[in-house]
Amino acid sequence: MIVNARFLTQRLTGVQRHAIEMSLALHEIDPEIKFVAPKNIIHEDVAERLSAEFFGHFTGYLWEQYELPKYIKKHAPDRILINLANSAPISYKNKAATIHDTAPLRHPGWYSRKFAITYKMLLPRVVRSSKIIFSDSEFSKNEISALLGTDKRKIKVIYCGVGRHFRPESSEIHKTSPENYILSVASLEPRKNFAGLIQAFSMLKERDIKLVIAGSSSHIFAKHEPGKILIDKQRVEFVGYVDDNRLVELYREARLFVYPSLYEGFGLPPLEAMACGCPCAVSDAGSLPEVCGEAALYFNPHDPADIAAKIEMILSDSDRRESLIKSGLIQARKFDWKRSALELYAAAKSL
Repeated sequence: MIVNARFLTQRLTGVQRHAIEMSLALHEIDPEIKFVAPKNIIHEDVAERLSAEFFGHFTGYLWEQYELPKYIKKHAPDRILINLANSAPISYKNKAATIHDTAPLRHPGWYSRKFAITYKMLLPRVVRSSKIIFSDSEFSKNEISALLGTDKRKIKVIYCGVGRHFRPESSEIHKTSPENYILSVASLEPRKNFAGLIQAFSMLKERDIKLVIAGSSSHIFAKHEPGKILIDKQRVEFVGYVDDNRLVELYREARLFVYPSLYEGFGLPPLEAMACGCPCAVSDAGSLPEVCGEAALYFNPHDPADIAAKIEMILSDSDRRESLIKSGLIQARKFDWKRSALELYAAAKSL
């Protein structure tokens, strides 16, 4: 078995976190699995833990489409290739591919023109040329089938997990004195709907609370504009990318976590927040009801007034808040990277 480790060259978003966590778990399951990547990696610590092998002269899609198949045919022609990050070499047929969502097909305007065109050309070919497709949720499975005409029997749902470092500060889950801020975590892209969240935040009756937004932007997305609304920079803080240690602190200390996304194939941040003992209010769109179950308070992401109302329900009701914390901890424990990797490993070995 070989894993396409091109993700080691990409900045960390949900896709790369999935690929890294799955790979680390797969390496633990079977140390004989080979991880191969271009030379321009940025996650050196992960590469070292995986004993990754680097080769080739190209990077990005060129490396994946041309150099990776040549390497496999020369060094491991009978091995199945596992692809974890939405793309795969279309000329190599003995492979499995993970498709996290179809947002660039469903909503191409959310992405740069170049990325949307590339995805539209590449994704159908990846799906057709793979022996099996892994998706993160039943929602994504249905989207792949609907948009690409893929037989659902070819698509296997394997949920993401929650890293073990996402946990409450102590066994005492009741927060007697959380910091006075609302937290949201996501890439700064249109589908994450920060414009709607900021508008909802401006409607809150409580004026001394802050909104903290953690996440970075990328060239693959259309230019993110928080909307034609006035942003109070004294109350709304964009902290950019934060490492996992700081992210855990933010989850633990927030009064609540809000996730207003318009479209999700899975949605890791709400589960991470739950695992850290933070109550959650999330969008009722995409996969989020499937993933968050009864452990979150839901709102219509297209209605800022509804977002504001659900936020205020949690801020003003300590019993509801405590109930969400408890149910969130239970929900988060249902998602485990090792268990997910075992499912993927078994499916790939059966091909």
